[in-house]
Amino acid sequence: MKIVLGVSGGIAAYKAPELVRRLQDAGAEVRVILTPNAARFVSPLSLAAVSGHGVIVEQWGDSGSGGVDHIEFARWADLLLIAPASANILAKLATGIADDALTTYAVAHRGDVMVAPAMNTFMLQHPTVIANVETLRARGVIILEPDTGLLACGDEGAGRLPDVPVIVERVRTHFAARDLEGRNILITAGPTREAIDPVRYLSNRSSGKMGYALAEAAVRRGANVTLVSGPTSLMTPAGVSFEQISSASEMYERVMNALPQHQIVIKAAAVADFTPVEVADRKIKKGDRDELTLTLKKTPDILAAIGERSPKPFVVAFAAETDSVEANAKTKLLKKNADLIVANDVADKSIGFDSEQNEVLVLARDGSTTRLAKAPKLVIANRILDLVLARLGRA
Repeated sequence: MKIVLGVSGGIAAYKAPELVRRLQDAGAEVRVILTPNAARFVSPLSLAAVSGHGVIVEQWGDSGSGGVDHIEFARWADLLLIAPASANILAKLATGIADDALTTYAVAHRGDVMVAPAMNTFMLQHPTVIANVETLRARGVIILEPDTGLLACGDEGAGRLPDVPVIVERVRTHFAARDLEGRNILITAGPTREAIDPVRYLSNRSSGKMGYALAEAAVRRGANVTLVSGPTSLMTPAGVSFEQISSASEMYERVMNALPQHQIVIKAAAVADFTPVEVADRKIKKGDRDELTLTLKKTPDILAAIGERSPKPFVVAFAAETDSVEANAKTKLLKKNADLIVANDVADKSIGFDSEQNEVLVLARDGSTTRLAKAPKLVIANRILDLVLARLGRA
C-alpha cells in the first residue's frame, strides 16, 4: 500500500501523526502533504519524524530535489487519503482548483481517492458542502462519513473525524483481497416499530450501527449485500441493496422472501418480541384515565424460521444481553439453530446501544468462543466476517 496522506486545515489535523503511524503498522508506505493552514495545527517536523520522509507544504516542493513532487507522487501512490478534509478542500476537489500543494497533487493523482470530511455540523449541512460531497461521490471518491459527537467548537452533532482505527480499517479493507466475492449476504439491522395508534409505537434503543458496519464491510470485501433495516438515522452504505421496513412482520416478510437468494444471513436487527393485538385507528386520548392496558402478542420469530429452512443458509445471530451474557447467548445459539452468535453486554454503556464501539463474544456450535476486544464497530464487523469465512472454509 502506497499512500499519500493529505492533511487540510482543521483541529482534527492533530490526529495526523497517529494516523501515519497506524497506517504504517498496517503495512502502508506513507508520504504526507500538508496545506499551509494544516501546518498551523500540526507540525511538518512531527509528521516527517513519524513518516520517515520529508513533508510537502509549499506548492512547488523542494527546488533542490530535481523533480516536481506532485507528478512524482502521482506515479508512485496507490491511494490519496485526505483526512481531515475541510469544506475548503472539498470545494476545491469538486471544482478542480489547484492552488496549493495538496490540491495540485489531487489533480495529478490517478489512483483511488478517499476523503474524510471533518468540520462544524452547520458547515457540514450547508447545501454547497453537501453538493460538493455528492459530486465527489459520483466521481468515485470514497467518502468516510463523519462521526457524531462533541465537536471542538462545543457544538454537538455530525462533523467529527472518524477515529483513527476506523480510517485505517477502511484503508485496509480497500486494499484487502475481495474474499467475499460471489457471496450473497442478507443482513438485518436497526430496530422495529410496533404501532399502538397512528402516533405512538413500541420500539427499542438499537441504532443499527453494527448491522450497517457489517453491510459496509461485506460489500467492500466483494459480497453482494442486501440490507433489510428498520428506521435509523444512518446513511445507507454504498453498493448495498437496501430495503426499508418498520414492523417485525414486515421484516419477517422481506427476509423470508429474500432468503432463497442468499447463502449467508446475519441477523443484527433488534426485532420486537411482541406487538399490540389491536392498533387504534385514531390517536388514543388520555382523558380521565390513570392507566392504560395494552394486550400484546408474539411477533414472528425470524431467526427460528431461518434455522428451520432446508437447505439452511449460514446463520449469524446476535444476542444483546444485560446479564449472564455467555449462557444466554449459548442457549439462543442452540435453540435457534444458528451457526455463530455474537453476544454483547448492552448494560455496558461504552459498548451498548448507539455506541461507536463494540466488544463481543462470538460463540460457535462446536463450543468454541472468540472474544473480540473493544474496537470501532467497523473493525468488529470485519473480524466477524473473518470468522464466518473461516467456518465456511471448513464446510
